[in-house]
Amino acid sequence: MSSTSSDKHAAGVFDIRNIIGALMGVYGVILALAGLFGEHEPEKTGGVNANLWTGLALIVVAVVFIGWARLKPIVVPEHVEAPDDDPTRPGPQRKRPPAH
Repeated sequence: MSSTSSDKHAAGVFDIRNIIGALMGVYGVILALAGLFGEHEPEKTGGVNANLWTGLALIVVAVVFIGWARLKPIVVPEHVEAPDDDPTRPGPQRKRPPAH
């Protein structure tokens, strides 16, 4: 049986790179806004607006993660065989259908 594009799909929103990128982007925007509109205390940071630069760096990291997820999506097969239960595994076992 040959695999075609019809039996595969991308992970999409559930790709961890999208989730990390979104979180980094949200934190980056919050820090960048705090750096632009918040109180700037240059004596604490050696004259650098730390919130602004950290926010901009987080936004760049977010763009890299989301771009990476778009350029090289994770392909998930439609049908995956369930592994057999290991009888030595602790915990509940799946019920097997009766053999015909």
